[in-house]
Amino acid sequence: MRLPPIVLVTGTDTGVGKTVTTAALASALQAGGRSVAVYKPCQSGAAVGDSDCTEIARLAGPLTAEAGVVLQEPLAPVPAAALDRLALPPLAAHATRVRELASTHDHVLVEGSGGLLVELDHDGGTLADLGSHLGPDAGFVVVARPALGTLNHTALTLEALERRDLAIQGVVLGSWPHDPGVLEHGNRAKLGASRPLLGVIPERAADLPPVTFREASAHWLSGAWS
Repeated sequence: MRLPPIVLVTGTDTGVGKTVTTAALASALQAGGRSVAVYKPCQSGAAVGDSDCTEIARLAGPLTAEAGVVLQEPLAPVPAAALDRLALPPLAAHATRVRELASTHDHVLVEGSGGLLVELDHDGGTLADLGSHLGPDAGFVVVARPALGTLNHTALTLEALERRDLAIQGVVLGSWPHDPGVLEHGNRAKLGASRPLLGVIPERAADLPPVTFREASAHWLSGAWS
């Protein structure tokens, strides 16, 4: 599978491994000689040290990584912006910047906030809506948990993308346990039977030395290149 110029990385929920998956995608693409930019429309949690762009650059190595807006509290963008008394950029502004980055890079990885339908602006615009703005050059990667409940959560996210006629590149399991059981193996098989399974990222992958992380990324995401 060849990834499109713009890859929107969304999740079935918050904390499922979007950032580490984005870093692994960036690492693997750069190892293949592709130039990569990372764009985070809304970064929350600056007050507690959260910066997904910084984490991705740490793991993947030097690359262009920027946030459209930085918010202090670790909340969804709209309530975080309200506390900061800050106006969120409209989706059109994010789309314009992503296109600018795409004009100078082979791939732009756009990491969402929380799940697919979390609001990113004051007009109710979501990452799904941003994908519609970006058109046929963009496709979605859905990051999911391997644990109980993931089949329903993943199916709901995929259905929401399908109903909007948005391209789906496949699914990544964002935190594969070191000792998976029947549940995890069953979920992996079920998800892989219904959608392209691009790969699995081992739990605590972000704790690996960055050099090891970069070397392993293409192997973890082997389904993205086959």
